[in-house]
Amino acid sequence: MNSTIGDRVKDLREFRDLTQEELADRAGVHVDTIRKLEQNKRQSARISTLRALARALDVQLERLVGQATVTQELSDDGGLIALRDAIQDIGALPGVPPVGDLEDPPSEDEWVSGVTAATGLYWSGDYSSLSGTLPLLLRDGRAVARQAPTPRVWGQLGLAYQLAACLSAQAGHTDWAYTAVEKQLAAAERASDPLLAGMGVSTLSWVLLRQGRWEQAQDIAARKAEDLEPGFLRATGPQLAVYGNLLTAAATPAARRDAHDDAMTLLRAAEAAAVRSGPVRAYGTAFSVVDVRTQKVNVSLAGTEPQPAAALRFARKVDLKSISRPVHSAAHRVDVAQAQYQTGDSEAALETLLEVEAAQPEWIRFQALATATVREMRETERRRNPKLRGLAARLGVEPAL
Repeated sequence: MNSTIGDRVKDLREFRDLTQEELADRAGVHVDTIRKLEQNKRQSARISTLRALARALDVQLERLVGQATVTQELSDDGGLIALRDAIQDIGALPGVPPVGDLEDPPSEDEWVSGVTAATGLYWSGDYSSLSGTLPLLLRDGRAVARQAPTPRVWGQLGLAYQLAACLSAQAGHTDWAYTAVEKQLAAAERASDPLLAGMGVSTLSWVLLRQGRWEQAQDIAARKAEDLEPGFLRATGPQLAVYGNLLTAAATPAARRDAHDDAMTLLRAAEAAAVRSGPVRAYGTAFSVVDVRTQKVNVSLAGTEPQPAAALRFARKVDLKSISRPVHSAAHRVDVAQAQYQTGDSEAALETLLEVEAAQPEWIRFQALATATVREMRETERRRNPKLRGLAARLGVEPAL
């Protein structure tokens, strides 16, 4: 039988040599919550409670809730372990004899086209295909950079490492992601591209957020945004997009720390930048007014006092058809499902999650919020619901006993 959240809480608590009372005090939750979880009388808790327990136990939320850390399909050409090896390039370490290229790398144009295609795979949620192609893309990129160390090549290599960081973090491997961001920032320096460095800091903020390092995640994104703040009259679209991405990156950890006023101030500034820029696609991401509005929904659900009614009010201002990236649309709808559930509309929440699963069957398995919501719904169901139980089984949620 798969271990439950309560089993993992107990194992980690005992490993830390904490009593239930001590863990409750460290996490700021009621001791009865911990007792019921460990006795499997409860199968889940609010996502804010789970985050508090994860922080108190000094582990990532993904480990506590048992998030998937592998892709669904195996690839002959790559996979997550191959991605790790491509990120942690042993041959790049000082003192290690370099290994010569086994074959000629692709042309610069061919390789750049591969980076563009890989970016499309990430934003469409096709993680299995991406994990199969990205390791070779990184290795080829380093070889291309050795032969043609131009700003264009270094910039594209930085974007490839950005993809590696994002995929690693989504799969729960934030240590790999941190290393990938280091290499993205190094490539940005070689490309002499401050905006690519800004996107690197935005990615780093997200990685730190996934690690539970909220204060650092907010601080670095906010400081980098201040450093890159453009003059609005002469600012280009990419400048405004990177600046806005940094502001939204800072808003999420601010809300996790219960600084909701600060988060909304950051998002208002980001929305002003988005109005000025219009929709922009640059540096492997997108930026627009709708991107900022979805983030308002997200931050309303963060922290120890979620505001689901406010999240649904913000969601009514989001035009789903205007969201350009399928994965972003799915993430927004998972937020909406959580808000629907917290306001008592379990049927709507289930239908929303089923729609997300139909659109993104692989992506949703990596989402801690989706899994936690389904687990809560499963625990509180009043009558047998085959749709809910089927979704819970597909997401690997342990049924309530």
